Amino acid sequence: MALPILYSLRNCPYAMRARIAIFKSHQPVALRDVVLSNKPPEMILASPKATVPILVLNEESEIVTGAVSEADTKGKIIDESLDVMLWALHKSDPHDLLHHETPETLVQMLSFIAEFDVEFKRCLEAYKCAKRYHETNISECRAACEHYIKQLEARLAQHEFLTSSRESLLDIALLPFIRQFARIERQWYLQSPYPNLKKWLNSYLQSSMFTKVMAKHPLWLDSGEEVIFVGR
Repeated sequence: MALPILYSLRNCPYAMRARIAIFKSHQPVALRDVVLSNKPPEMILASPKATVPILVLNEESEIVTGAVSEADTKGKIIDESLDVMLWALHKSDPHDLLHHETPETLVQMLSFIAEFDVEFKRCLEAYKCAKRYHETNISECRAACEHYIKQLEARLAQHEFLTSSRESLLDIALLPFIRQFARIERQWYLQSPYPNLKKWLNSYLQSSMFTKVMAKHPLWLDSGEEVIFVGR
């Protein structure tokens, strides 16, 4: 039976978090690494948005979009990163990242992720641009990001992970964007007053999971070879 196909870009934070969830779920997919300057026609045909990640389901499977489940999805496309994460973890969640015993926790996590994806991401993009173009408002842009960073630091002061003492969907959904934040002004970040956040981020960046998720593969258009991507 054909595996689902995942179009991915190695350093895109949205594709990154989709790969992390798939890795954590132990669900195998056929990984097709691409670059957006040379998009495969098959990828554009699958989703006119043509932005990664795109998951093409080649078999009957269950798709989860937000809190809605839909059966008989042969040939269907999932082209939002959070929906890819939920698809994978609803298929298999050996680490209980969705906290199945407390459904209200998932609702809270999804709400926080939605807010973060819009508001923090907007501040993060402004911060990245201020650094790239040597703008004079970089401190203000950083401070706007810190409003959200402080919320995460407060959570991590209470427990090891963002939701509780156990890892959750919230951790892996936010991880790629906090990684980006930490890389914009590296020296400032290393001296910043966020010890719990730095410990949390380092534990991920130094993990074997992250090394495997971030492994570099030949571009699919160049090699024609699909990589079987699965957590172990």
